[in-house]
Amino acid sequence: MSDTDHQRHLRRGFNWLGGATVLAKVIDFTTILAVLGFLSKQQVGVASLVISAGMVIEAFDGLGTGDALLQAPSVSKRQLDSLFWFIMAAALVMGALTLLAAPGFELLYGVPGMAAYFIAVGAKQPLVAAAVIPLALLNRDLRYERIAMVNVAATLGAALTRLGLAMAGAGAWALVAGYVASGLYTLVGATLARPFRPGLHFQRDDIGGLVRFGFRAAAVNLFEQIFKNIDFLLVGWFYGAAPLALYRVAFDIAMEPVMAVGTLINRTALPVFARMAGNLDGLTQSLTWSLRRLALLTAPLMVGLILAADSLTALIHDDNGASYAAAALPLKLLAGAALLRVTAQLLTPLMMASGRPGLAARLSATSLALLSAGIVGVGLLLPAAMGIVAVSAVWLALYPPVLLWGAHYLRGTWGIAAGTVARAFALPVAGIVVMATLVWLLRLLPGSERPAAGVAIVVAAMAAVYGGLFRYDREKPVN
Repeated sequence: MSDTDHQRHLRRGFNWLGGATVLAKVIDFTTILAVLGFLSKQQVGVASLVISAGMVIEAFDGLGTGDALLQAPSVSKRQLDSLFWFIMAAALVMGALTLLAAPGFELLYGVPGMAAYFIAVGAKQPLVAAAVIPLALLNRDLRYERIAMVNVAATLGAALTRLGLAMAGAGAWALVAGYVASGLYTLVGATLARPFRPGLHFQRDDIGGLVRFGFRAAAVNLFEQIFKNIDFLLVGWFYGAAPLALYRVAFDIAMEPVMAVGTLINRTALPVFARMAGNLDGLTQSLTWSLRRLALLTAPLMVGLILAADSLTALIHDDNGASYAAAALPLKLLAGAALLRVTAQLLTPLMMASGRPGLAARLSATSLALLSAGIVGVGLLLPAAMGIVAVSAVWLALYPPVLLWGAHYLRGTWGIAAGTVARAFALPVAGIVVMATLVWLLRLLPGSERPAAGVAIVVAAMAAVYGGLFRYDREKPVN
């Protein structure tokens, strides 16, 4: 496959999966805002704790063998059959361990009845596991259109489930059930998009290499999921469920789009990078193209959230009519951190594609240790109101050192200079400047101080800038 073909696959993957990601996040965001009006902050906080623990548990599903399938030069049907039963056995074990650990979670956080939610979390594990091979085969075949349809359909199904239960008065169960339902809808969609019927065959020797690679990749996934959720678990432990709800709303609005783009990175870039690991020029071009596309997708949105944070959080209310205005400053800090995070996320598929999952795991472990230490220090020293702001600042402070290390890694391992990478951000930065200027001008209009008007101004400026950026970028390569 030529460099041009790889570029075409990257562009097609980003266009399809990027579009699906935007649509899924719009669906998710609008329904979450509606759900918050039916739940108390206490209920939102309890559900956040359960879902965060569930996401960490899910990191063990497949034990990294999905990444191993992407890396393998070829895979036989016998290997896939053996791998499926291995994955399902591991998922059943994790489901059982989840149920055994549930009383411990309830005791740790002091929330009566919390253990019952983990029955649903345990039931989700086999659903997620059964989808590992169909999803990996779709990625391996570069079937981005079908992956996009699966993602959007699963998100829509989970969102409607969550909203319907919230309106029916299900409380925290609405969020937990929506989280579990996403696994079911993903399994159904993946099976329809890439049917896989495992044979009744298992031979350990068939999958030895895949499992060994998978264990190292699983370490990366585990660190990544702990990294994504450790702040919720620690904030909930130090400050309780209601303050966690404020922090969670700010975090989800700022970071969820970036986390979705992170999934997009791994699904699109990893198979292409893996095929180009021996072609330095092609890899450099693919990397810089990916960075520019990522910045185009995320930078205007994150800056828009910073500009609209005060107005947006004033419009969000719980079931008692109390607003989430206290989440405005954490939202601004987290949106700034998200801009840095999305850039750093591309390092992981690059290391995985070059056969160095151990290095990716060490980077994840170091980032996790720094983040955890910062949050623990905040929790020990500051009360809840100041604490959730300080935890957000810890996120913002984390990424400059990570990016400096990443620049050193690219230069030392691949010979890619920082200037080459920096040029990928020129167009997104120009778009941000234009957007900020438009917002400043529109805020001079009468009535712009109202929260709804403030959000509308930012959305209008953002839409205009996105339209201009993607029209300008449509056919321009990164040299």
